Amino acid sequence: MNILFVGDVVGSAGRRLLLRLLPELRERHDATFVVVNGENVAGGTGITPKIADEFFAHGVDVITLGNHTYRQRAIYPYLDAQERILRPANFLKSQPGHGHCVVERAGVRLGVLNLSGNLFLKAGRPAFSEADAALHALRGKVDHVLVDMHAEATSEKVAMGWHLDGRVTAVVGTHTHVPTADARVLPGGTAYITDVGMTGARGGVIGVKKELAIESLVTQMPIRFEPSEEDPWLMGVVVSATSPLRADGIEQLLVPAPVGFG
Repeated sequence: MNILFVGDVVGSAGRRLLLRLLPELRERHDATFVVVNGENVAGGTGITPKIADEFFAHGVDVITLGNHTYRQRAIYPYLDAQERILRPANFLKSQPGHGHCVVERAGVRLGVLNLSGNLFLKAGRPAFSEADAALHALRGKVDHVLVDMHAEATSEKVAMGWHLDGRVTAVVGTHTHVPTADARVLPGGTAYITDVGMTGARGGVIGVKKELAIESLVTQMPIRFEPSEEDPWLMGVVVSATSPLRADGIEQLLVPAPVGFG
């Protein structure tokens, strides 16, 4: 069983690159499941039902989100209606959507859990207790569990990895758009990486046109950000597993756009 997880897809460049590379990556890595973080795909913030449907139609099994979940109002009813798109489980229960789901393929049941960090991000409830509650709800219903920990603080993501080690198949960090070099399998058998990185334009500033990001930092004035199109890369990981809730390995993917992509 292999899980292909693709990090934060940013803007049009990220979306087009994902759809271009997905069939090849799925075949090359014999991916049983594809999970994609799509919280930045609609013009750099949020996701729309149209884009989510496009991802599902191209073979994405589950879409996870994060702090930009509610930036596009059209997604609100969709989050309640579509089981395979997740917002962080530790958002308020009164907010649209749900935080975990189960998908099945080839006789394998994968639970996917989406969490938001509490440090420097606005989440309604604590991530750690919500993770424990979600795992209790999934007990006996799944063979594997993948957790997308969408958080700013590296310490919080590392702590979540240790907290869930041996209880889930993988904990993958998202949100900062910068890939970290610490992919490994923890002693209890949980695959872990602090941040997968982004699928978008590396020629910008974490996906934003660099001129706009620099202007904002230099002038300290409000600037309307736009996604960059320069030098897109796909960033993700492949988690392999043979025994329930135990990973055999985690491979980092840093894939530039093919020649002629535009």
